[in-house]
Amino acid sequence: MKKLAILFYLVIGISAHAALAQGSNIVKTELSQAEIDRIIKTFTANEGAFREALTNYVFNRSATISTIGMGGQVTGVYRRDSFMTFTSDGQRFERITYFPVPPIKEIDVTPEDLEDLGGVNPFALEPRSVSQYNFTYLGKEKIDDLNLHVFEIAPKVIPDPKKSKLRLFSGRVWVDDRDLLIVKSKGKAVPEDKKNKYPVVETWRENVDGKYWFPSYITADDQLEFDSGYVVHLRMKVTYKDYTEGKTDVRIMDEEDVPNDPKAKPAASPTPKKPE
Repeated sequence: MKKLAILFYLVIGISAHAALAQGSNIVKTELSQAEIDRIIKTFTANEGAFREALTNYVFNRSATISTIGMGGQVTGVYRRDSFMTFTSDGQRFERITYFPVPPIKEIDVTPEDLEDLGGVNPFALEPRSVSQYNFTYLGKEKIDDLNLHVFEIAPKVIPDPKKSKLRLFSGRVWVDDRDLLIVKSKGKAVPEDKKNKYPVVETWRENVDGKYWFPSYITADDQLEFDSGYVVHLRMKVTYKDYTEGKTDVRIMDEEDVPNDPKAKPAASPTPKKPE
């Protein structure tokens, strides 16, 4: 059987460009390079704040991964419900609350495959990682009541899977044009190798405590093609809920206070509707 590894961001199958372009209503918008750089600096600073803040929360996660056969019937299901929190040194702690014997045969799903879904590092574009990526501004798109900047994200260098376990994000992010916070992402993990292929993952976030945008709803529906010719149709749904805060002094970086004003916090944007 083949091993499947899944990246939270995060969360591209047969054709990355085609998959990301489907259903797009992006309006080309002219911005100066200085303005684009300012937007990138601010939303990546906020990503760093969100990552730090998440270590002060507990939450519940429910993950379901299904394989789909001919005619659209479900041929196997992997289900894992967990209560998530963090130790004093910031390490993830998972207490499994529901985990039936997985009747899934087409792929192997290991604990490592679900690591990123546990909230250890769902914010791939935080400041310390920015230098690894190229950012291309595509324009603006309106989703529900939100006006969003859209960026194409690509690693500058694809890690060699034989030499490194590093996984990077490749895809798009949607950034609220008022508070400059990522509210949606769609993409995949790279690099892939002969036995490890990754689905396109679409992640929606929700506003928590009026300050942070944390993962809320994740979906994937993709064909994974392995080098041997083996093909798996996979669907995934992951929900996060019941975020409860512990003690935290993490603040949100406003676009005008990167990184100086310790009191400024942007007003919360409305949470976009989740797909049906």
